[in-house]
Amino acid sequence: MANEERFDYIIVGAGSAGAVLAHRLTEDPDVSVLLLEAGPMDRSLFIHMPSAFAYPLANDKYNWYYHSEPDPHMDNRAMYCPRGRVLGGSSSINGMAYVRGHALDYENWARDFGLDDWQYRHCLPYFRKAEDFDQGGNAYHGAGGPLHVTTGAMENPLYGAFVEAGVAAGYPHTDDMNGYRQEGFGPMFRTTKDGWRWSTANGYLRPVMKRPNLTVRTRTFTRRILMAGTRAIGVVVEQDGASANIHAEREVLLCAGAINSPQILMLSGIGPADHLREHGIGVAADRPGVGRNLQDHLEIYVQYACRRPVTLYSAMKPWNKALIGAEWLLRRSGLGATNHFESGGFIRSDAGVEHPNLQYHFLPMAITYDGAATQDRHGFQAHVGPMRPDSRGSVTLDSADPHQAPRILFNYMSTDRDRHEMRQAIRLTREIMAQAPMDDFRAEELAPGGAATSDADLDAFVRQHGESAYHPSCTCRMGRADDPDAVVDSQGRVHGVEGLRVVDASIMPRIASGNLNAPTIMMAEKIADVVRGREPLVEDQPWHTPADWRQRQREGEPERPLQE
Repeated sequence: MANEERFDYIIVGAGSAGAVLAHRLTEDPDVSVLLLEAGPMDRSLFIHMPSAFAYPLANDKYNWYYHSEPDPHMDNRAMYCPRGRVLGGSSSINGMAYVRGHALDYENWARDFGLDDWQYRHCLPYFRKAEDFDQGGNAYHGAGGPLHVTTGAMENPLYGAFVEAGVAAGYPHTDDMNGYRQEGFGPMFRTTKDGWRWSTANGYLRPVMKRPNLTVRTRTFTRRILMAGTRAIGVVVEQDGASANIHAEREVLLCAGAINSPQILMLSGIGPADHLREHGIGVAADRPGVGRNLQDHLEIYVQYACRRPVTLYSAMKPWNKALIGAEWLLRRSGLGATNHFESGGFIRSDAGVEHPNLQYHFLPMAITYDGAATQDRHGFQAHVGPMRPDSRGSVTLDSADPHQAPRILFNYMSTDRDRHEMRQAIRLTREIMAQAPMDDFRAEELAPGGAATSDADLDAFVRQHGESAYHPSCTCRMGRADDPDAVVDSQGRVHGVEGLRVVDASIMPRIASGNLNAPTIMMAEKIADVVRGREPLVEDQPWHTPADWRQRQREGEPERPLQE
């Protein structure tokens, strides 16, 4: 590796955002781009086989494998925080759920943070531009984009029974929770193609890896951004035991994710001045918001025993795993070709909530997300949790050594409102599971267990068993220059620094109502057009808001007051 290489753009992180930017910027043949990834190539079959996604989560081979500080409202548990460290980043190790969030998420970014160019009308066309939807293009979905999106087949009868139970409880059916109506129950979509995980590495990078103006380097660790005063001029990297400076003629694009992007900024002298000085780091730009405002989705698993042997429990037997793997290897079909999250839903916890604040993923098995613990019997579960928590955490430096993991504190369930919404999530889930469509399947409640009924019981269960949905975000949030907690402007440019953008889930000003992979890809598509000086895309489409949301928790029910 030459010691003084130069590229027009240097992208740090080949994940959900970095791969998109590399693809789009190199569409201009006159621009040179270097894409850096700390992890290896994504060659493992456990990455590409959709049903095997728990394996990369189980160790640090393709994963930063972070754990938080003891969380004060979660019985001081250290919470697991996996982040992709591989080509494709977290899109190569995630659960592949394709969920965009609600239109009002983006409307409220614009309203509450002065980000007028992030209204839904500015985001929808970039969701569509990215997408290749298996049902074909329409007003809300794209066709022919790099990211293939597949509709859950819902062949297992439990998937449909869960949707029918939600409808029986008084919630709407929705065929498309990414379209006009998010609220309701219906099929989920996933980022797979022909039985293969469709990460950003597969969708965005592999088709363009041979472009002469794109250089991709894996196993290349970025120590810090190279600064000249208040201008970013390149990066300092390590590869094969050697250190080198690489220069960016135009910009450095930091796409390292909600944990690593603030860490790299702080290691580069961009962050809260007092905190940087504590670690002996010179201050290039005092931005107190770097690492603040950490948000995530906490979820719990409401689990039931199943009366009929139709769950995935039998699939966990070693001989059945071998058969499933063989079918996938030969045909890219069968249980190996799905992420198993094929139905789900969005509801509102209370009257007075304008758009859904609780999300469901249904799984026809009783098991933890990373496969670490399973019920020793046929069972099923609903993953459920609040979408827009009030709790805020932080990412801070533990050391000036870039190889030392940062200190992560989520501070989950730190507000009365968050605890109330989680209790509502459990109680409303029990009501849904009690509906007639589940009668042929539902046996006893395994978790939290029928004896857990009081607020104190449910709070204790959440403290002991709540888990991250792996959606850290908002640690370098967008906002106006006069907003002291804002790190970047509406185009991802770091306030007070020239030649540097952050483009990943860290720049969300408030967490989106759903899984974050699709919104992160959308944001990268949108900012790619900004970097290239292209006219931004704008499309107006309506979205559903219940007419009686102020008075009713679900449409058509008797009025209920907003619970505090």
